[in-house]
This record gives sequence, C-alpha cells and structure tokens, in this order.
Amino acid sequence: MNTLQAQTQLIVRQRVRLMVNQYEVRGAQPDGSEGQLYAFAQQKRMAFREQVTLYADESKQEAVLGFKARQMVDLGATYDVVDAGGTPVGSFRKDFARSLLRSTWHVEQPGLGTATGAERNAAVAVLRRLIEIAWLPYHFDFLIDGRPGFSVEKKWGLRDRYVVNIHDPRLDRRLVTAMAIGLDALQER
Repeated sequence: MNTLQAQTQLIVRQRVRLMVNQYEVRGAQPDGSEGQLYAFAQQKRMAFREQVTLYADESKQEAVLGFKARQMVDLGATYDVVDAGGTPVGSFRKDFARSLLRSTWHVEQPGLGTATGAERNAAVAVLRRLIEIAWLPYHFDFLIDGRPGFSVEKKWGLRDRYVVNIHDPRLDRRLVTAMAIGLDALQER
C-alpha cells in the first residue's frame, strides 16, 4: 500500500459472485489502462451490519483496510475506515436528505476536514431514480472547501468499472479507495 499514496488515478472493478461483491483496486497506467493491484475487497451481501474488508490480494491472507457501519440500520449511517491494525483512517456517510434527488456523501479525514461529493449531473441522478437502471453511469465530484478533492466516474459496461481521479495530494488514498467501493456497495441504500 506504500505506493498507493503516490497514485493520482485508480481503477476499481467490481466482480459479481454468488452472495458476495468483490472489487479489485488498481493503479492506472499513464495510458489509462489498469496497472498494479493495490487491494482486493469483498462485501458479503445481506449482512446485518455493512462491512467491507480490503486485502493485499485475492488470496485474502493479509487484510490492509476496511470499513464498517457504526449503526446496524440507519439511512444516514456513518462508515468508519480503519487500517489493518484498527487505526482510524477517516469516515464517510451518506447525506440522506440531500440524496433524495441527488446522492450526496461526506468524507472526513482527520486534519483535512470534510470532502462533500454529489452526483455531477442532476438529470442523470433523477433518471436513475425513476427507472432504476443499474448500469447507468454516474459521476461524483468531491470538493474540499470548494476545491476539487477527487472524483469517481462509473463507466459504461456490463460489469461496474470506476475511474477515480485524485486532485488533492493531501487525501489519504485508502480513504478515497474505501469511498469509491462504498459508492458501488452502498449507493442504492
């Protein structure tokens, strides 16, 4: 995970398996293609308390990061992000009221403050709610004090693929990675 912090672009790809969602987090090559694997994540479906663990690779032998809901059932639940040793990295939460028309999330990193991300296109946000098309792409722009922090763009395709662009070098890439996976895993809740 040491070289993860130097990345300015990540690619998150979802794999759908029976009873679990799996994700690969890779660095992006200069040409935009997928590069080094930084993490492999797995989320159990239908868990009472949302929890996602990220591992160093697909063998799932070494946990490197995770996030877990503080509350069992809450529409605006806060998710704590911790490293492998349990040290807090930050947190994120959905802004339920603002998300009724346009999904909005808040990401908090100690010492940096809050990045607020909302769907870029209001028309796409409303369309997604009206016809509930899972493959419809969406884009989130996260701002810190009005300046770009990072963005997450869902690309067209049968399998979910996200391109994450990190604009603020102060952002902990582990927190950004957790939020990108959280967007896929938790967006419909």
